[in-house]
Amino acid sequence: MLAFTKKELAMMKRLNTPAKVQDFLNKIPINFEKDGVDKCKSPVMVLRAKSAHCIEAAILGAYILSLHGHQPLLMHLATTDEDKDHVIAPFKMKGLWGALSKGNHAILRYRDPIYKNIRELAMSYFNEYFLESGNKTMRSYSKTLNLNSFGKDWIGHEGDLWDIDDKLDEIKHFAIAPKDVIRKLRKVDPVEIKILALHEQPKK
Repeated sequence: MLAFTKKELAMMKRLNTPAKVQDFLNKIPINFEKDGVDKCKSPVMVLRAKSAHCIEAAILGAYILSLHGHQPLLMHLATTDEDKDHVIAPFKMKGLWGALSKGNHAILRYRDPIYKNIRELAMSYFNEYFLESGNKTMRSYSKTLNLNSFGKDWIGHEGDLWDIDDKLDEIKHFAIAPKDVIRKLRKVDPVEIKILALHEQPKK
C-alpha cells in the first residue's frame, strides 16, 4: 500500500473546510480515461496521477474531509441507461447536509450544507440531471456509504477500487418518485440544454 508524502499530507491538512476541499478538487484535471481503460483510483494514486473523474474525486474528497473530523461518506446518484451515474461525497455541518462533487459540466457540482436530510440533498441534483434530448434521467439515490467500512487499504491502494464502486451499486437506493410520475416528467427547456455545452476542461 502506498503512503502520502509529508508534503501531500501538509497540503491536505490546510484544506480544513469543505469549500477549500472543493476548490482543490476543481483544480485537478479531469480523468478522461483516454486510453480507454476504466479506472477507480485511490486517493494516493489520484494525487500521483494528477487526474480524477467523479468517483475518484469523491473518494479523495471524502478522505480529506475525514482528516478534519468528518465521516468519509459517498452517495450514488443512479440514472437511466441512457445516462451516466454520478458519485458525490456528502458531509454534515451543524446538522445540515452538503456535498463535494466533481464534474466537467456546469451542473451537478458542490452543494453548500443547507439541506435537512440526505433526500433533500439528493433531490437538489434532480432538475440538473438531463441530456441534450431534454430528458431528465436521475432515478434514485443511495444511502450513504462510509468508507471506514473498507478499513484503510483503500486510501493508498495501487490498484482500482472496484469493491467501493460495486458496493455503491449494491446498497439500498431510494426512488426519486413513483413510476407514474416519472413517465410524465416534462423535458427541460431549450435554454437549459445550452448549458451542457459549457465545460470546465476541454477534452483534447
